[in-house]
Amino acid sequence: MPPVPVSPLARPLPSLGVVAGICLGAVAAGIRYKGRTDLVMMTFDEGTTVAGVFTRTLCPGAPVEWCRDILPAGRARALVVNAGNANVFTGRAGRETCDKTAQEAARLIGCGPDEVYLASTGVIGEVLPSGRITSALPELYASLSEDGWESAARGIMTTDTFPKAAVRRTTIGDVPVIIQGIAKGSGMIAPDMATMLSYVATDAALPAPVLQSLLSEGVTGSFNSITVDSDTSTSDMVLLFATGKAGNPVVKEASDPQLSAFRTALNEVLLELALMVVRDGEGATHQIEVTVEGAVSDASARKIARSIADSPLVKTAIAGGDANWGRVVMAVGKAGEPADRDRLSVSIGGVTIARDGAVVEGYDETPVVEHMKGSDISVSVDIGLGEGRARLWTCDLTHGYIDINGSYRS
Repeated sequence: MPPVPVSPLARPLPSLGVVAGICLGAVAAGIRYKGRTDLVMMTFDEGTTVAGVFTRTLCPGAPVEWCRDILPAGRARALVVNAGNANVFTGRAGRETCDKTAQEAARLIGCGPDEVYLASTGVIGEVLPSGRITSALPELYASLSEDGWESAARGIMTTDTFPKAAVRRTTIGDVPVIIQGIAKGSGMIAPDMATMLSYVATDAALPAPVLQSLLSEGVTGSFNSITVDSDTSTSDMVLLFATGKAGNPVVKEASDPQLSAFRTALNEVLLELALMVVRDGEGATHQIEVTVEGAVSDASARKIARSIADSPLVKTAIAGGDANWGRVVMAVGKAGEPADRDRLSVSIGGVTIARDGAVVEGYDETPVVEHMKGSDISVSVDIGLGEGRARLWTCDLTHGYIDINGSYRS
């Protein structure tokens, strides 16, 4: 696949720190790509806890099943991720690759295979050659360092045009802690948890059940609120690791007031990473925020927002700079949720265009046209029936998406 230009919406990598208890890095294993890294490893000190959320597809990859099986123990000593081959629809060979990879990583670290998390991303339906991974792991393991975050962020990329990372520093009690994460994702993105790969880590000491509660809550307004093309991946996940090195006060419940600042910081990291995935949507030139209010419930508002955000007609109109609010009305109507045309309001860029079933009298399109020239577009709808509210993010749909996906395997 030929290289594509860096997204015009790209965000630069922040200044990344060290998360005590973690070493990581990347190496070129030749799995699919030439001249770039494609195998990533993280190691975690003993005592590291883990939480995870996974794709809800009914056709998941072998690594997703592997991670689901070992997650209940709540312990992690390693993570191995490859790019270029998703290890999906490969039958027994896929399961054997997981087993061999985990066994080799466990041998290097000195832990059990059930403490090794695995992930694969890339082409579906091609056997992932385990030998390329297992033969590369010793060299990779020997090269790991505390500051290998950027290398790891680049090593998990597929059609991504820029590496994605986020970091926050906060406290639990009076003890400083760091939260830092990386993500990959560009296409096959829809909010059905979790249509990309993301790995977030903290030096905080937190039990696995607390971590799981925080992560499950946090993805609702971040990774589960983005869509690029309405397609849910077979492969992907979000994992959250806590090494316990910060020495913060003991926390036994996610509702503990001492976690207030930590929860806010974690949610900020998750949202920042999720929005970078949207901004790197295949062929994207605009990021779009869709807000729906006045629905009969939050769930209803979410379905309506998803209908708008996934609409090819809405997305192509925005790609062309056309404030075609009729397409927004269309998307509301097709969502299958309670709506009344004569109570509906539509705004773009903060300017109300239509209200009560008709164009606002004296509507001036000038500021809306100017807003459409920017890279960040806002679309708001008031259903006028209740208190339900939701917010999703998406991107526009351009010829770039077709170009990338039309040649994905070539």
